[in-house]
Amino acid sequence: MSTSRKRKRPGIPPIIKFLFSIAALCLILYLAGFAIRFCMGLFMVGEDYLVQLPGQSSPIAETMPQKESAEDVTQSDVVTITGRATVLAAGDLMTHMPIVRSGKSGSGYDFSYIFQYIQPYVEAADYAVVNLETTLSGTDGKEYTGYPNFNAPDEIAAGAAKGGFDMLLMANNHCYDYGTQGLLRTLETVKSYNLDVLGVTAAAENPKYQVVDLNGIKVGMINYTYAEINDDRNRPVINGIPTDKKAAGLINAFDYDNTDMFYAEMENHISGMKAAGAEAIILYIHWGNEFSVATTNSQRAMAQKLCDLGVDVIAGSHPHVVEPIQLLTSTDGSRQTVCLYSTGNFVSNQRSDNIALTTGHSEDSVMMLVTFVEYSNGEVHVETVELLPTWMLIRGTGDERKYYVLPLDETVSDWKGTYDLSKSQLADAESSLKRTNALIQSDQAAIQATLDAQTTARNQAYGIFNGGVG
Repeated sequence: MSTSRKRKRPGIPPIIKFLFSIAALCLILYLAGFAIRFCMGLFMVGEDYLVQLPGQSSPIAETMPQKESAEDVTQSDVVTITGRATVLAAGDLMTHMPIVRSGKSGSGYDFSYIFQYIQPYVEAADYAVVNLETTLSGTDGKEYTGYPNFNAPDEIAAGAAKGGFDMLLMANNHCYDYGTQGLLRTLETVKSYNLDVLGVTAAAENPKYQVVDLNGIKVGMINYTYAEINDDRNRPVINGIPTDKKAAGLINAFDYDNTDMFYAEMENHISGMKAAGAEAIILYIHWGNEFSVATTNSQRAMAQKLCDLGVDVIAGSHPHVVEPIQLLTSTDGSRQTVCLYSTGNFVSNQRSDNIALTTGHSEDSVMMLVTFVEYSNGEVHVETVELLPTWMLIRGTGDERKYYVLPLDETVSDWKGTYDLSKSQLADAESSLKRTNALIQSDQAAIQATLDAQTTARNQAYGIFNGGVG
């Protein structure tokens, strides 16, 4: 008889049993821990003890701030360029007697012809300023005079206004040539042509500065001249002429021998301009040595201190020649100042053949055009600094001479045809440009390269490309 044999089932390996035991123990411990936390959560408060049950959202997650998506960012969070404003500064407008005679027209005067070539450039700026280096003292008991005591027809201000200028500077060493009467009459006359005035005021208690709104950008402006200041701060000696009691506090003046007084005043004026909303500060200053194309130690030291105080742009006058331009950095490294030490002779009869300076520099000038840019976060910066050299063109001889401010614009290909120049006049204009470029061209290019790099970095940080939002 045959018998069947049962098959023996293989047993579970010991290692598998061990792993199952470990897993079971972990599950028991997890369930026990959950039960304990649940029971504690019934009696304790605070987000550390809240328990998230299956199917519920986390109460902690609901109270945590959520990261904004691109759609959540509001327009106010995006920095954009909100506006630009340009300010033009021209040099000394002088009225030597040949210039006065050149404006004679019938029974009156007309000087608007002087500005005919330069007018488009002046009008293109949002705001244009020139230094009026004469008085308009009238002819009541006086005559029109040139150097050393200037008194010009009122129509010189009318000509400047028609030529596109918005403001005339009066704080210079010839503003008091005819005393307080001449000072105040000049002030009143300039204003009568709807021109702003800076550097002189009709009452000592008036602000010594102006804050001008240009395309929404508020620019503070102030004008000072060198003088001799003795015991009475309010009564400076202007060009050797002591001011009388009626002129006390009317002229913005500083003394090279007491610059600390000047800095204290400027600090107060800057605070006042900023309180009035100024977002940028320009100082127009009458300083330096006449007929010197080199800056003085005093000019450089003062420019640095003014940079430290918060002035953004300095435009100098008085030397009657062009002096260099510089980009200064404040001592603490927080800010910069563009300083054109001298703008030169904008309108003048000072020629190489009638003064001691024979190099021709007294015939040259430069107009500085500064562009301010404003951002939606309130920042205002100097974006560009452009310099346009000019030359004093004279046509005719004797009392028939006519004076024209000629723009030496290198983008104009045919000066001879455009401005109707003779061969010798063209050569003189080209020589003027060469003289001026030797003084300013390389420094201006370096300054603009620095400003361009700063603008690019700033705009990239804000996501602004090509003037828009990136």
